[in-house]
Amino acid sequence: MQGGSTGIVYGGLKYQARCITDVKADTDNVCFLAGTLSLREENEVHLIRLSPSSAELICEGLFYHPGEIWHLASCPFDGRLFSAVFASGETDGAVVWKIPELYGPSNSPQLEKLVSFDGHPCKIKSVLWWPGGKHDKVISIDEQNIFLWDLNFSMQITEAKSKESVEVLHSISGGVWDPHDRNSVATFCDSSFQCWDLRSMKKTSSIEHIHVRDADYNPNKRHIIATAEDEIGIHLWDLRMPKIPFIELPGHAHWTWAVRHNPQHDQLILSSGTDSTVNLWLACTASNSDSESGVDSPNRSSEPLVHSYTDYENSVYGISWSSREPSLFASLSYDGRVVVESVEAYLPRK
Repeated sequence: MQGGSTGIVYGGLKYQARCITDVKADTDNVCFLAGTLSLREENEVHLIRLSPSSAELICEGLFYHPGEIWHLASCPFDGRLFSAVFASGETDGAVVWKIPELYGPSNSPQLEKLVSFDGHPCKIKSVLWWPGGKHDKVISIDEQNIFLWDLNFSMQITEAKSKESVEVLHSISGGVWDPHDRNSVATFCDSSFQCWDLRSMKKTSSIEHIHVRDADYNPNKRHIIATAEDEIGIHLWDLRMPKIPFIELPGHAHWTWAVRHNPQHDQLILSSGTDSTVNLWLACTASNSDSESGVDSPNRSSEPLVHSYTDYENSVYGISWSSREPSLFASLSYDGRVVVESVEAYLPRK
């Protein structure tokens, strides 16, 4: 099923953008952070809140940010903290920022810089907070390395507990932290998807010869992960049986750029692509190892596509479910268009 957007449009972003993230720690409001990456203008971070009536998106805070924002992640246990990976000319890096207590759309208060992730020999690609709850460690990933940091926000310092050079033929493009195991993190690149044990910094498993753009663990089922793989589409994997995916979804007409499991209804999977489309999928998330059939081939669902949101003029790089209200998601296209949609009509019936 295809159709234009019937969602709520936010009109505050003036520049190009790729990054949007749910503010999981705000349990009272549906909130998102979005960051811009203009080459010539001073970039901005917008704190966007859905009004109590769910009729409009409100700018709760507007903050200037040095450099283009290439990755954005909200702290899962403190709604005033977020990390940003940035680039400015030949300079790049990553910082944890703190939103000031007194903020509002009428002014542009300064973000407070808490910590920076220094010492990376290569370009930083992402900063990961453990999604499973409060945790005093953060991961930063560059093109060849994984750094595990101990954070002490009161003293505003970071300490690299451990770091490891990752043995890959191609540069790492991103990573994802297992919400079920704080000692397990996965990285992906042009040719493989690899899992690492943070205690030993050793590789535990891998899926080779796949070009992964994005990945997302199933938040409700261990060992299950979805990958977005350029023209191929979306694969669901059981990491206990990594030789072949147990679900194949066709993805997008062009590159499939991002994929996200719904935080509560894990059969619902969201994806976005460079075909200016957001797709909502309904897929069985029970793998072969969880069933009695033992089928050893991929399962291609006949009608997995529930709805396509096509009211975009540019590539859609950013998608994020709301943790507070799992029937809502936000999307961000390259031209700075933020839309919040409801999938209430498509939720699986109990």
